[in-house]
Amino acid sequence: MTNRISSKYKIDRRLGVNLWGRPKSPINSRAYGPGQHGQNRSKPKDFGIQLSAKQRLKGYYGNIGERQFRRLFKEAVRRRGDTGENLIELLERRLDAVVYRMKFVLTVFAARQFVNHGHVLVNGKRVNISSYQVKNGDVIEVKESSKQLNALLEAVQSQEREVPDYIEVDHKNMKGTFVRGPELADVPYPVQMEPNLVIEFYSR
Repeated sequence: MTNRISSKYKIDRRLGVNLWGRPKSPINSRAYGPGQHGQNRSKPKDFGIQLSAKQRLKGYYGNIGERQFRRLFKEAVRRRGDTGENLIELLERRLDAVVYRMKFVLTVFAARQFVNHGHVLVNGKRVNISSYQVKNGDVIEVKESSKQLNALLEAVQSQEREVPDYIEVDHKNMKGTFVRGPELADVPYPVQMEPNLVIEFYSR
């Protein structure tokens, strides 16, 4: 995971977007891809557009591995309703994504580390699996001994992001509730996400 953290801004450069909407992103000053041909890339074809949509979605949630992402896709297909909406909901139910949405951390990479290191309780029980699927009504909180961590206090005070309305948070007590699974329109992505193109990519 360390190499993923160190290369988070390389993901921005490669995809050509400020994926997390952060002020430090290199895209803010160089809005083109890396390398000597970064400014002279040809217009992508359908496959390239679909691949880019998949990479944006994977990258946003901490550069999820292909095997794990494909598993989520298969689960989205299995469920009733719109597959793209199902995929977004499954991604937003990941414990690391919920911790990130609650503003207990500054980045989704930090959220994965925060969960893996055992700082998070779900309904009073420690859960250290970042891909854990949170259910409606689950209470997520920072364990008592971790509530004074500098990184946590810095994240809570940050003005970079707002907490979406499908999550309720009490930052004073470092506790929150996952109210409901969101639709695509509810999720505060800084860039356009196109799960329909991801579905087309896997359905080829």
